[in-house]
Amino acid sequence: MNRAEKSRELFNQLFGKETFAENEADPDFYEIMNRFIYGDIFHHGSLSNDIRELITLVVLTVNHTVPQLKEHVSAAIKTGVTPAKIKEAVYHCAPYIGFPKTLDALEEINKAFKSLGIDLPVQSQVQTEETDRFDKGLDVQVKIFGDVIAQMHKSAPANQRHIQEYLSAFCFGDFYTRSGLDLKTRELLTLCIVTALGGADSQVKSHVQGNIHTGNDKETLIAAITHCLPYIGFPRTLNALACLNEVIPEKQRKEGNDDENSR
Repeated sequence: MNRAEKSRELFNQLFGKETFAENEADPDFYEIMNRFIYGDIFHHGSLSNDIRELITLVVLTVNHTVPQLKEHVSAAIKTGVTPAKIKEAVYHCAPYIGFPKTLDALEEINKAFKSLGIDLPVQSQVQTEETDRFDKGLDVQVKIFGDVIAQMHKSAPANQRHIQEYLSAFCFGDFYTRSGLDLKTRELLTLCIVTALGGADSQVKSHVQGNIHTGNDKETLIAAITHCLPYIGFPRTLNALACLNEVIPEKQRKEGNDDENSR
């Protein structure tokens, strides 16, 4: 199939139609967009369509482009994503983009769930209590990033140490510890979230390392960043790839592959 045929077939699989009514006012633009997203991007790399739709949902949430969420909730369900996973992916955005944007996304997602006959609330995925959220969050941080976390806590100025404590207890204790999504998926979504934010090169590099530590290889990260491209544009995509290549140079990756192949 050519890219136009692939685009139409996949679009129909995901959305149950070949186009949306609102597309009829700008057919040329939507044809370019749909062929690029569903004829090119979706066919690059080995990411499954359910992961791709989770990435799309978090990037739309980061961008605060909530009108597009409804159709992608439906598409995610069609690819086998559970309502709990959809909620967890969007909840996971909160530490990086704040509560207001996340709440706006959740409002749209709840409307989509109701239109699909999905009961609310979905089952709770909480795995911590007030007494252990910091410790469990810190454990997850160390698992992802290693001993550098202890050094971050130790070296933080006394009047700023609370931020490191919030990071461990709130970001990792309240969110990363939740069930519904495994650690490998959460870390991949985090990379997409900080990529979509723009201007967060330090965090992109940190989460490239975190992804490697949780089992996502460079090709997976390239595919995930590539999937963000239609929603965030080339500048942020290229910046994220530059960060990725700085952490995992192509030469280093090639040498690692050659070593594996020689065994």
